[in-house]
Amino acid sequence: MARTAVRPTGPGTGFIHPQVLGRIHNLELLARTVVDGFISGLHRAPFLGLSVDFAEHRQYMPGDDIRRIDWRLFARSDRFYLKHYEADSNANFIVVLDISRSMTFQQDGISKLDYGRYLAACLTYFSRQQRDRVGLLTIAGEIVDYIPPAAGHLDLVLHAIDRIEAGGAGTLAEPLFELTGRIGRRGIMVVISDFYEEPQAVVDAVKDLRYAGHDVIVFHLLDPAELDFPFERPASFQDLESEARLPVVPGRLREGYRELIRDHTERLSRRFVEHRIDYALFNTGTPLDYALFSYLSARQRLTRVR
Repeated sequence: MARTAVRPTGPGTGFIHPQVLGRIHNLELLARTVVDGFISGLHRAPFLGLSVDFAEHRQYMPGDDIRRIDWRLFARSDRFYLKHYEADSNANFIVVLDISRSMTFQQDGISKLDYGRYLAACLTYFSRQQRDRVGLLTIAGEIVDYIPPAAGHLDLVLHAIDRIEAGGAGTLAEPLFELTGRIGRRGIMVVISDFYEEPQAVVDAVKDLRYAGHDVIVFHLLDPAELDFPFERPASFQDLESEARLPVVPGRLREGYRELIRDHTERLSRRFVEHRIDYALFNTGTPLDYALFSYLSARQRLTRVR
């Protein structure tokens, strides 16, 4: 399988280009290819736990890690017990995927929606490998499909991702508010979208998940053309959601457009961080397993501070 190289902040590794993944039509095979080929070598538990808060003791069993023995308790009881943390417990893991019409945009390569589908499939597959209960919410101004988190729902989630059809607007507030009311037990929430709303509206919609006790990671997907605006010839540009058309002379607008995009992403990043929500901006030309690597690094940071 063809691979392209990038320079991650870690040991040199080959990463799989999204266009290569697009040739794999089975989502489970795609997820396994990415996850087993790259992620499986990483240390497992610290990345996905909700916290490192102490939960309980359990009796030592042969083969357990002796570094986790509570020696103070041994001194009192003359028996070996391990410290058990909440991070060792299985978590609810839910991917929230924006399937609005703007997500269908692509200039070259694959669409934001396909990139989001692949990312959602891989994250779900990986989390299930960690024995989390997995679920899915697809949104397009409202809830389109909801699969509650459960241990046996991997196949349901992958099937739902596979049959996604884009439609509707990209507003987040109503569906995320409804999700917050549905989920009682705190968990890990991953929100995947192009976030074409005012930054404050986006953050206001997502932060309620954080305030409800969930750990939240946000993936902001943009096509390379949306970041760089490489167009040269005057043309009529159409809004994919409103279908409004606007005549544009690219050369006159390029620098102003790029400044608007930089300002938009910087405001999102700053405000998400203020609410302790991890934010990652991804060009859809970025190899997908590099996105997963960044996700795991984010999980590691979360478990250190929460």
